[in-house]
Amino acid sequence: MFAVSSLHFNLARLCQGFFVASLHTSTVKMASEKCLAKGSAAPGPVPKDKIRIYSMRFCPFAQRARLVLAAKGINHETVNIHLKEKPEWFLAKNPLGLVPTLETPAGEIIYESPITCDYLDEVYAGKKLLPSSPYGKAQQKMMLEHFSKVLPLFYKIPMGRRKGDDVTGLEAELKEKFGKLNEDLVKKKSKFFGGDSITMIDYMMWPWFERLAAFGLEHCMDGTPELKKWTELMWEDPAVKACMHGTDTYRVYIEAYATGKPDYDYGL
Repeated sequence: MFAVSSLHFNLARLCQGFFVASLHTSTVKMASEKCLAKGSAAPGPVPKDKIRIYSMRFCPFAQRARLVLAAKGINHETVNIHLKEKPEWFLAKNPLGLVPTLETPAGEIIYESPITCDYLDEVYAGKKLLPSSPYGKAQQKMMLEHFSKVLPLFYKIPMGRRKGDDVTGLEAELKEKFGKLNEDLVKKKSKFFGGDSITMIDYMMWPWFERLAAFGLEHCMDGTPELKKWTELMWEDPAVKACMHGTDTYRVYIEAYATGKPDYDYGL
């Protein structure tokens, strides 16, 4: 998960289709959030006092990095990318064509969501989201590796329903996975997965829980009271509020994607 893996690559490609309060006062929101497509002019150099994130408004992988940017109050600018008609200049920066991708004022390019998030936490001052101990970091990365195995279910179940497939088995599997997450919180006796305050692993998992209702998967959390409490606390986090979209917005986007015409600029 922390290297460029085929699983992460395929899931990140899925997010191209399947998928706000003001940002922290020290961050910068782009003047226009509309995505840039093939044939568009490349943006100029990254200003010296900022970092640039190439994103897509509805992509949960890109949201991971946006959550970290907001949580740490990092001065940045956002360039949204049309993921079905990617600009040539973007592919020159990241041949995989995936978001999130970071670009520094020195022209350095960083991509893959866990790698971008770790980079932001290491390079920028302020609240540290990763544990200070090597073992603590390893624990969070192992948990993220386990969570990566859950991600396909968030996509397979809605897609299966749409095709008229029987998804009861997949839903049972997701309920089991949620049950294990609930057990983890019970064992730790903590509000969040890294302790009593939000850490990196919470932000890395959150985007898919934000979309639960839009995916029609809220019922899969029945019987997981601690996990439900975690989601309630996450909804109140300033960074989450800064980066979120409403359930109705996600639903409209998903429906548009299902027709083969995703509207990356919906709501602007």
